[in-house]
Amino acid sequence: MIEVRGLTKRYGEVLAVDDLTFGVRAGEVTGFLGPNGAGKSTTLRMVLGLDAASSGTATVQGRPYSAQPAPLKAVGALLDPGAVLPSRTAFHHLLALAAGNGIPRGRVSQVLAEVGLEKVARRRAGTYSLGMRQRLGIAAALLGDPPVLVFDEPLNGLDPEGIVWIRSLMRGMAAEGRVVLMSSHLMSEMELTADHLIVVGRGKLIADTTMKDFIEAHSEREV
Repeated sequence: MIEVRGLTKRYGEVLAVDDLTFGVRAGEVTGFLGPNGAGKSTTLRMVLGLDAASSGTATVQGRPYSAQPAPLKAVGALLDPGAVLPSRTAFHHLLALAAGNGIPRGRVSQVLAEVGLEKVARRRAGTYSLGMRQRLGIAAALLGDPPVLVFDEPLNGLDPEGIVWIRSLMRGMAAEGRVVLMSSHLMSEMELTADHLIVVGRGKLIADTTMKDFIEAHSEREV
């Protein structure tokens, strides 16, 4: 699972993440909900070792991400779908990732088919639409067949068919017993996808509860 304990991040005088503590369990989709600027992406970057915490800890399967012996086989993450050389084809982008992480070449074709990019795999990534780049980012996250998946705003750029597909993918991965954490600023999307909900605002934890209990509690307030 993912364990966050007392996680804090300061940028000068700005407190972006304020003493966050929560856990993400296997076997369910956990939604990470908050408005833009709430500290979601900063938190995910600290979980994935891309930003250093000012204080506190974040571990995946009991160890920091930086201590994972084979990172792509431990955690699959989608943070920035544009993080690919525009002159490189989707196939060769994934092939380079596979080669650097001891992943068999055949896995590249498998994940391209899984995300629906097999017919455009030899096109340069710079010619891709936002939705196609999003699918390529998801393919990279799936490449190592990891037990933990982290998706930051995974619906961005996807058409209605793609949205249905990514919901099904995340729920299927959770049903296999994986850890699935997805961030979004859309409560409507969380209702359709998440089993558990972690809500943050201005870097602070607001709620850590099941989706069912969260909806019931807020429905009672509106009555």
